[in-house]
Amino acid sequence: MRDSDLAERICLLAKSLFDRGLTCGASGNISARTSDGGLLVTPTGSSMGFLDPARLARFDEDGRHVGGDQPTKEMPLHKAFYATREAGAVVHLHSTHSVALSMLPDVDADDMLPPLTPYSVMRLGAVKLLPYIRPGDPKMGDAVRDLDGAHAAVVLANHGPVVSAGTLEDAVYAMEELEETAKLALLTRGLGPRGLTEEQVAELREVFGEPK
Repeated sequence: MRDSDLAERICLLAKSLFDRGLTCGASGNISARTSDGGLLVTPTGSSMGFLDPARLARFDEDGRHVGGDQPTKEMPLHKAFYATREAGAVVHLHSTHSVALSMLPDVDADDMLPPLTPYSVMRLGAVKLLPYIRPGDPKMGDAVRDLDGAHAAVVLANHGPVVSAGTLEDAVYAMEELEETAKLALLTRGLGPRGLTEEQVAELREVFGEPK
């Protein structure tokens, strides 16, 4: 895909996420690999509902900023995923239900989403809950690197989810699945919902594998 087409696609999907309330204000960011190994990244302080493709930050394959506006201050998160996984895109949002779930005291930090639907297992795998780290602090990237590529998705406590995938579309779809599953978890909390059994989860992982 040409860089110009990828930039248009990033802005289109970002606006879709914004318009549906999955992120608000000037929160959230997206990055995606270009055909030459570089990156296109949403700018710092920008609203995902009003992005200009021509102003996306551009990085070359050596990680140098070579064009566009200054990138999101949360580049350490993005760089950590690209360094530890075969990622084609990374999406980070401040989506309400995921953040709310991250603040509850009895959430399993190693797998914070209960297996309520098959698609959360298929698209996300085990979602790691990371402790609160100040936005923009390089320690966010360190925390992801320490996972050594074991998780396609993490949630930063009191902050928001970050998802990587092989393509831009897959990263967006996985992010949507994470937020919807967090919503289901909150809606059914304390009601004893019938989730998937361990055997059903194992079958899904055997048939579909771990998220790319």
